[in-house]
Amino acid sequence: MHYWEPSEKLRYYFGSIYRFSTNTPNYRDMTRADMPQLRFMVAGHGDYEFFDGRVATTPEVCLVGPTMGATRFLLKSPAEVYGVSVLPLGWLAMCGTDASQHVDTLFDVVQRAGERFQNELERLRAEPDRDVAAAGLWDFLESELSPVSSQMIALVSAIDEWLSDSDSPQIEDIVETTGLSARQLARYTNKLYGAPPKLLARKYRALRCASQIVIDKKNWTELCDEGNFYDQSHFIREIKQFLGHTPHQLLHDPTAVARLTVQRRALTGLAKINRIS
Repeated sequence: MHYWEPSEKLRYYFGSIYRFSTNTPNYRDMTRADMPQLRFMVAGHGDYEFFDGRVATTPEVCLVGPTMGATRFLLKSPAEVYGVSVLPLGWLAMCGTDASQHVDTLFDVVQRAGERFQNELERLRAEPDRDVAAAGLWDFLESELSPVSSQMIALVSAIDEWLSDSDSPQIEDIVETTGLSARQLARYTNKLYGAPPKLLARKYRALRCASQIVIDKKNWTELCDEGNFYDQSHFIREIKQFLGHTPHQLLHDPTAVARLTVQRRALTGLAKINRIS
């Protein structure tokens, strides 16, 4: 796994570009609950199995919607993938559709958005220099963005801060900060993040705890108390849903992708919420 940080101009629209490769046929692993992911299959093919058990074959240019549980994947041949996390403002500026309609599913971007995405895939396939490939992908992504209003930028910034800065985000805090009613807030978070505030708070509470377990080696029983979980069994269930591992597995036996993914937290050029997710 290799990462390229976004520019200051793009950091609130996208996370890092990443390149994942494996020479192992029939490679199986899983990814944590995450932001939408735009992925270009430079080589290889495979399937995703979402949290609810549905299986989907990945297209060559694939947009995985926001996921609310750990997602398993199988690469049926050696593979090389360029991908990027699409943050809420990026989703709004690129897609404009309701993100909740794409939760735990995927679609073929070429079919949905046009041949320019196929052309970008062919450019990535033909470019042997990975840094040049990533730089060109940043240019392409920027060209796909539509303008976003200052009001929406301010709202997403407030929601991101709410999800990022608390061990256990409370709904009444973001309602007070934004001045929106609970119903209005849910309409916005469904459209931009794919879920209502309560589910988002659970998701990011679990992701924050997982990062602290893996990187900071923090005692998970302390995190259980700090995060306002009902009890240790509740804590384990939440981590298992959103990470696909128990706390013990995260600390002592994480999969390769779990180890590599948490490296994002060390990147300084990312939006704070992306360093948690």
